[in-house]
Amino acid sequence: MRVEVIGGGPAGLWLAILLGLRAPTWKVRVRERNRPGDTFGWGVVFSDATLDELAGGDPPTLERIRAAMAYWRDIETHVHGEVRVSSGHGFCGLRRRELLRILEERAVELGAEVTHEDEVVDVEALAAQADLVVAADGVNSGVRAQWADHFQPSVQNGACRFAWFGTSRRFDRFTFIFAETDAGLFQVHAYPFDAETSTFIVECREEVWRAAGLHELDEAQSAAFVERLFAPWLQGHPILTNRSQWRAFPTIRNEHWSRGNVCLLGDALHTAHFSIGSGTKLAMESAMALAEALVAPGAGTLPARLAAWETARRPDVERLQAAAATSLAWFENSARAHTLDPDTFCFSLMTRSKRITWDELQMRDPEGMRPLAERWGTRPSLTPFQLRGVTFPNRIVVSPMCQYSATDGLPDDWHLVHLGSRAVGGAGLVMGEATAVCPEGRITPGCTGIWNDEQAERWARVARFVHEHSGARVGLQIGHAGRKASCSVPWEGDAPLKDARAWPVVGASPLPFKSNWPTPAALDAVGLEQLEAQFVAAARRAAAAGFDVLELHMAHGYLLDTWLSPLANHRTDEHGGSLENRLRLPMRLVRSVRAAWPAERPLFVRINGSAWVPGDHGDSEHVRIAAALKEAGADLLDLSSGGTVPGARIVAGRMYQVPFAERARLLAEIPVMTVGAITTLDQADTIVAAGRADLIALAREHLRDPYFTRRSAAAAGIDSGTPRQYLAGRRLR
Repeated sequence: MRVEVIGGGPAGLWLAILLGLRAPTWKVRVRERNRPGDTFGWGVVFSDATLDELAGGDPPTLERIRAAMAYWRDIETHVHGEVRVSSGHGFCGLRRRELLRILEERAVELGAEVTHEDEVVDVEALAAQADLVVAADGVNSGVRAQWADHFQPSVQNGACRFAWFGTSRRFDRFTFIFAETDAGLFQVHAYPFDAETSTFIVECREEVWRAAGLHELDEAQSAAFVERLFAPWLQGHPILTNRSQWRAFPTIRNEHWSRGNVCLLGDALHTAHFSIGSGTKLAMESAMALAEALVAPGAGTLPARLAAWETARRPDVERLQAAAATSLAWFENSARAHTLDPDTFCFSLMTRSKRITWDELQMRDPEGMRPLAERWGTRPSLTPFQLRGVTFPNRIVVSPMCQYSATDGLPDDWHLVHLGSRAVGGAGLVMGEATAVCPEGRITPGCTGIWNDEQAERWARVARFVHEHSGARVGLQIGHAGRKASCSVPWEGDAPLKDARAWPVVGASPLPFKSNWPTPAALDAVGLEQLEAQFVAAARRAAAAGFDVLELHMAHGYLLDTWLSPLANHRTDEHGGSLENRLRLPMRLVRSVRAAWPAERPLFVRINGSAWVPGDHGDSEHVRIAAALKEAGADLLDLSSGGTVPGARIVAGRMYQVPFAERARLLAEIPVMTVGAITTLDQADTIVAAGRADLIALAREHLRDPYFTRRSAAAAGIDSGTPRQYLAGRRLR
């Protein structure tokens, strides 16, 4: 079998080595367009775990790589004029040129032909001659571009500019430096890769790069700027250049990985931001998977083998790219975290990709974690939190979850047991479900309401139980479903009612949620007056019922979310058009409800952090919404997402909505609650300790385990206030 590899980077050379071992009769040629020793950048970073994984490919190669590496176990961070060191991480680096030399030397030993200054001009002709063509031709892949209609690449450029410099100052360990300037925040990723040289990557947001005038400087002038800015850390050593051009990091994905007998590999196929280690890791691991697929016995035709490779490898690539995207986003928005104290800032930095948590860092580096551990005194999410006159015994919240089990809006025994059991289960706050302020505001006929006194008394029974039999606080979420009202309950179709039970729906504009859904009537001035009165009356009934917290629902495509969103609000009056106009009604309702709600009790507002579709609010608009609701009287914002319009492409994953809460907390300076795929106490602790949120709401996890908080606290050796009726069964770790 004849294999032609276009590109002599780590991916192509590693594949040649692996095929030389596993298929020694195959003819493999690697064709590199540059001269020997020509390479962009300086050092390459691997974790200890990555080296262990690669060692299974070819131990002799890894022995040579390990011998050439510089090793460190610490990460040093310079911020606010202070230094913090986090230990126990296990990384190593080596010169990229040396890595390529080792790989090429080994590939040739195993029978591969490696040519330089060998530009492939006609890929189609090459594919006709070879059995397999592997396009490992880099970020700007010509092969990918030639057949873009088939590969369907996505190239997403980041919001930062970075330049890959070197320096003769040898840093002892991986070092982050954050330097504030008049133009904005600059950050450095520095690490040693041999006995006398370090990589020195400088990064800043595009607007900071321009404000500093770097867009007008050439390579030498940029190096001089960096030398001046980071002189205290360079200690007299120069900045070195090697095609050190400022550029945005491109995150590359491809819908299809192969076309006939041609496949992509390395940066041509996928990239991952350098802040999680190295894209070289991603490239070499994909090459290992490709080699295994190609030589697997009985795997069928070449297209079948390439398809099997993609199917098996894609999930791992997507997981790593998701972690890299989260890390990239942290560095793009590091100025937000820069407002935090040094210990919290560094913890936020260490946990940015969600792969490292509170427990993990406590295990790796107990001494480095000591300041935070002493500050919190216990698990961060189990510490009390106070808003106005209400103190929550811990920060775990039972998220409001519709039960669709009411009759005429009346909560019944189901709601008592649902909320009561979770209060006894140890949560600091249990939230009643989305409760309508009027009959027409229900999502379904099974939704609860609080538009009359009988409903309020039923709710009072729930509040009394929580107060009498647990240490939890209890809250109620109130709202209006808007154009998503008048639907069947989920287990009966979750679609608009078509029978006599249906009722008219209203909205910001006469736009149905879907084409086959009812068209809402746009609320007029009279309707708005009535709506305001309904919210105020509901707030007063909730106060009389004994709720400690009231939350206004302005998310998930319900009435007030559609009012805020340009995707659903197409009004031409004073309530439409600009964001200021779209905020008029939500702010009016917050002010009116705040005036009716007892001064000592906090008012929450749930809003969307994203609709997950183009045309939604941008970052700055989300912050303006948060600041406006704070100014109107909201004490805490509960950040969720989605549901505004159909067709949302939600990028889900563990803790996936936390960045929305963090954005509001740090930029609008308001307490926040986060929710969404949070499933462990460790995750909750990490979020709180990193300054990302103040309260942690869990929904599905509380459906699975009403005693989540009590069980998790006991596993950590903490008594979360066991009811006296349950003392006989108390067991701590």
